[in-house]
Amino acid sequence: MPNNDIEINTICSDLESSKFTLLSSAHDHNERAQSDRHVARKLPKIKIFGTGGTIASKGASSSHTAGYHVDLTIQELLESIPDISGVCDIDYEQICNVDSKEIDEDSLLKIYAGVSSALQNFDGIVITHGTDTMAETTFFIESTIDSGDVPIVFVGSMRPSTSVSADGPMNLYQAICIAADKQSRGRGVLVSLNDQISAGYYITKTNANSLDSFNVRQGYLGNFVNNEVHYYWPPVKPEVCHKFKLALLPTDDKDATKFTATSFPTVHVLYGHQTLSPELVRLVAQSCEGLVIATMGAGSLPSAVNDVVLELSIPIVYSKRSMDGMVPTANLPKQKSGKRSNIIASGFLNPEKSRILLQLCLFEKFGLSEIREVFKGAYGG
Repeated sequence: MPNNDIEINTICSDLESSKFTLLSSAHDHNERAQSDRHVARKLPKIKIFGTGGTIASKGASSSHTAGYHVDLTIQELLESIPDISGVCDIDYEQICNVDSKEIDEDSLLKIYAGVSSALQNFDGIVITHGTDTMAETTFFIESTIDSGDVPIVFVGSMRPSTSVSADGPMNLYQAICIAADKQSRGRGVLVSLNDQISAGYYITKTNANSLDSFNVRQGYLGNFVNNEVHYYWPPVKPEVCHKFKLALLPTDDKDATKFTATSFPTVHVLYGHQTLSPELVRLVAQSCEGLVIATMGAGSLPSAVNDVVLELSIPIVYSKRSMDGMVPTANLPKQKSGKRSNIIASGFLNPEKSRILLQLCLFEKFGLSEIREVFKGAYGG
């Protein structure tokens, strides 16, 4: 029965030849629902970089947890984890494939360049890395890259891939889920290990063998439990972290990891102990542009060593060999004239992180006063 209440207007003069499809409001609703589901299916894009480490290693047998060697690529690692097709879309790249003891400045800068290029095109970044020097790489990346809201998640393992109850596959799966989770945005560099989410700036490896190998007293952020990401605090980055801008010039438009060679100033670390030789300190200082000493207690060294240090012209950071605590400026030896010396307190930074921070300061050609200001961020200076 015709409905005389409907007026049809058309630009076609031949009304009889014109064809129309009248859609009900229910059809419109279904179409919108399908469109909404399509939008909902849009998954975050995650970039995964492989660098090697125990997580990419094989042992002689399933019971061996030592004496293993790096042998797996990032592609092979991804084949061992649970299905993530409903979690995110991934793209992966092998930057290097080495034990983390072999990570050098060239490797660090390749990681830096890869992460920098991926920030513009991905919602999260995951980096597989050996645990032995992971704390140094995470500290370096946090100190040199402003990632905005994009989470950068480092992950490793304590057991090789061939071990009974290998922890690598689950750690990697969790790291990808953490990088893809909206709750991780705005938190900077993170570490996913042993169901725990930690701040990369603060982590320190404190056990050479245990699965629970990292101490993160200041940077314990949350947990991953049964496919759920739980954070205990709202998003925040380390306020004490000084950001350095590295001027790297790309040499290949198609490969962001190729850049102009850059060398950092040489900074050595000496370990303080009873009868530490003052002459050893003097000798080492001749071969570097900066020096870090892991002192006894909170800045304590033999008087003869302090006298030699005060004679040197290079910046020297007094750190600590103890795991916790800090070196305050009040404990630094002073010149007889009362003037500020070349010695800098590390605050709560351990020797290896103090080395990286001093190296970056020297790379930027900071003077002593500027270096002290940077270390003040870590409650030293």
